[in-house]
Amino acid sequence: MAHTHLFFFSLLILSLAAMQRTHAVEYAVNDNTANSGVGVRFRNEIGVDYSLQTMGSASDFIWRVFQQNNPADRKDVPKVTLFIENGNGVAFAVNNEIHVNANYLDNYSGDVKGEFTGVLYHEMTHIWQWNGNGQAPGGLIEGIADFVRLKANYIPSHWVQPGQGDRWDQGYDVTARFLDYCNSLRNGFVAELNQKMRTGYSADYFVQLLGKTVDQLWSDYKANYGN
Repeated sequence: MAHTHLFFFSLLILSLAAMQRTHAVEYAVNDNTANSGVGVRFRNEIGVDYSLQTMGSASDFIWRVFQQNNPADRKDVPKVTLFIENGNGVAFAVNNEIHVNANYLDNYSGDVKGEFTGVLYHEMTHIWQWNGNGQAPGGLIEGIADFVRLKANYIPSHWVQPGQGDRWDQGYDVTARFLDYCNSLRNGFVAELNQKMRTGYSADYFVQLLGKTVDQLWSDYKANYGN
C-alpha cells in the first residue's frame, strides 16, 4: 500500500512539474549591434541579464494589472525575444518579438536604464494584451500599453499631465492618463476592458463597464481637470 501511495504521489509531482513547464515563458535577448559601433550604452548600462530579468518582472506585473492570475486567461506565448538593433524610432513589438533601437538608447539624455525599462514594460504589454481581433482603435492599444507603464511608475518627463490631450483615443500618454481616470471610477476597469477585447471590440464596452459613453467620459475627464 505504501508503494502505491508513493507511486501516485510521484505522478502528482510530475504532473505539476509538467504544468509549470507548460505555462512557463522563455525569454531571450539578441544583441545585433556588437560589431556596428552602436549599442554601447545597452551593453555598458543595461545588459542582457537585466533585460531578461525585466522581461520576466514586466510579464508578472502585466498579468497582475490585467488580473490574469489564471494562465488560461492569458495569451499563449511560449517565448518572447528581445532584439537590440540598428533601427528607427524607439521600439516596436511584432510576432512575440520586441525590437529596440540601439541608436535611441545611445543618444538618450538622462537615465537610459530607467527609460529602457519603461519602454520594455510598454512593449511587453503589446505582447500580452488583447487587441479586439484587430478591431480596437490603435490609440486605445497604445494607451493601454502606456497605462501599464504608468502603473509601473516608469513615467518619462515629457508625458502630458492628467487632463491634457485632444481626443480620448489619441494614444500613448494621453490615452493612458484617460484610462487611469476611468480606472479610478471602477477599480479594475482596464483589466475588464482588456478581457472584453479578447474576442472583439465595441465602444459600448465603456457603457457596459462605466455606464457612460466614452465621449461622455472624456468630457467628464476634461472637466475634472479644468480643461
